Amino acid sequence: MQDRYNDTGFFQQILGLNLVPRKNGSYRGNDTSLSDFSEMWYGVFLWAAVSSLVFHLPAALLSLATLRQHKIARFMPIAILLMGIVGPLFGGVLTSAAVAGVYKAAGKTMRSLEALVWGVGQTFFVVIISFLRILATL
Repeated sequence: MQDRYNDTGFFQQILGLNLVPRKNGSYRGNDTSLSDFSEMWYGVFLWAAVSSLVFHLPAALLSLATLRQHKIARFMPIAILLMGIVGPLFGGVLTSAAVAGVYKAAGKTMRSLEALVWGVGQTFFVVIISFLRILATL
């Protein structure tokens, strides 16, 4: 019987899905390194957008459950979801392009795991800075 999963782990299989479209449309087999600027930019941006939504969606659901009977604050989940979408669309596009530009200027290729770290790292720093700004106003 043929083993469909080989010896690679689950995490490596997730990273090897080749979700980033290739510039010339070719399939490189098991090579998931991103070498073109658009591939690197899209990989980092995709992880930043997904991680932002993973963070903001539960926050919006929690605020919807707790503030649903408040007269004005019941609309807060809409603002939270908009920030989870608008933030990566504007800020994430620029920072992902900056990261991809540095990699391209250095002549390096980016592995899929590096794109994950850069994308999730962007969301992590946005969340940390948001909490620090709120605490400074108290």
